[in-house]
Amino acid sequence: MDYKGQVAMVTGGARGIGRAIAEALASRGVSLAIADVSLENAQATTGEIASAFGVRALPLRLDVSKSDDVSRAFEEAVRGLGRVDILINNAGITRDGLILRMKEEDWDAVININLKGAFLCSREAVKIMVKQKYGRIVSIASVVAFMGNPGQANYSSSKAGMIGLTKTIAREYAGRGITANAVAPGFITTAMTDALSENVKQEMLKNIPVGRFGSVQDVASAVLFLASPENGYVTGQVIHVNGGMYM
Repeated sequence: MDYKGQVAMVTGGARGIGRAIAEALASRGVSLAIADVSLENAQATTGEIASAFGVRALPLRLDVSKSDDVSRAFEEAVRGLGRVDILINNAGITRDGLILRMKEEDWDAVININLKGAFLCSREAVKIMVKQKYGRIVSIASVVAFMGNPGQANYSSSKAGMIGLTKTIAREYAGRGITANAVAPGFITTAMTDALSENVKQEMLKNIPVGRFGSVQDVASAVLFLASPENGYVTGQVIHVNGGMYM
């Protein structure tokens, strides 16, 4: 896959799945704008990736739920790197709780970061991509968008909404050389999932036919295809990366 001269914006790119995606893109020579709510974390990750892969990399502080922040970040990315060919909507949070106990502010926080953030970033990216007549948007959804999950009404709703957003962008801009797709990870080993108890992990493992939890590299590999120049005819789709947990 030839990514020569391309630039990617990765939200939530300082750690976990976002960092793995950034590293995978950098390994193909893609220049990176690594955006994170923590500028310090973005700077550290950017420096490490630029040194390891010899690519141009720009750290950005970004709260994806704030329109002004998003506009500024994309302006900085274009000013610093010249263009944006790829957007990875990865920034996300959880605020778990059963519906009867879920606080309204926890619902709002998850929807604002996960879903509104993907909308705001996609809107800014499309403005750039339409002018270029080329673009790839890949959003990181979740298996719970399809299965639901007790205690995650806000999270599963945000990720299900992301699927609808992806399909709509795909229909609206297919004729402009822009594809929009999503990756729906299952149980992936990250700092977020490490916080779960061992009993919960073992119960979840019973539902995964391949017999292991996924890695961030498993997700990054799927993203690499969807974000590639070769992927001009796959749009509005969801790739499930879950080891058979959901079929």
